[in-house]
Amino acid sequence: MKIETLVLGGLETNCYLVYDEAERRGFLVDPADDALNITAKLNALGVTPEAVLLTHGHFDHIMAADELRSFYQIPVLAHEAEAALLEDPMKNLSGLWAAPYRLKADRLLKDHEKLTIAGMELEVFHTPGHTKGGVCYYLEKEGVLLAGDTLFCESYGRTDFPGGSFGELRNSITNILFLLPDEVTVYSGHSAETTIGHEKRYNPMAVYTAGGGWQ
Repeated sequence: MKIETLVLGGLETNCYLVYDEAERRGFLVDPADDALNITAKLNALGVTPEAVLLTHGHFDHIMAADELRSFYQIPVLAHEAEAALLEDPMKNLSGLWAAPYRLKADRLLKDHEKLTIAGMELEVFHTPGHTKGGVCYYLEKEGVLLAGDTLFCESYGRTDFPGGSFGELRNSITNILFLLPDEVTVYSGHSAETTIGHEKRYNPMAVYTAGGGWQ
């Protein structure tokens, strides 16, 4: 398995192309707002995408999804709790920061659902907090977590947008993601890659106590 990162759009969103090097089949994660750049990279690599996976529905992660779906005739997948946000320009923030954009997923996912795409096995972790339907995709065999805006390198996603909750995000990070092996590589929606072990030591969430404060 190989992962190519494309940093796209004004908010420098990480769009990931995950693919099998031998078979040249893969999937896209969070296709930002530059379908032309994404298709050019796919063509250069000779990779055929089989799905578009969304970690959440904010505009800077989704705005090329419909164009790519139509061009490649592939489904768009998102968590079931994110459906309303995807279809509401005010909730997905496109109506505030860009041209109003609505997206309907072809398949709605559930927590801990197992997927096999392009021969690769993934598990869906529902990690609300940044949005109600935020998810991370875990490829256990490869030791990879595609974390979207739930977890960043030494940081975490904002919780002041519609559907955000600091308490839910803290729970998602400390009680779900931090239970993964330390060596798991984390690919976030923005910023550089990191590891679970690094974040357990240096992420602000690691020192937040359930008793109600920072150590």
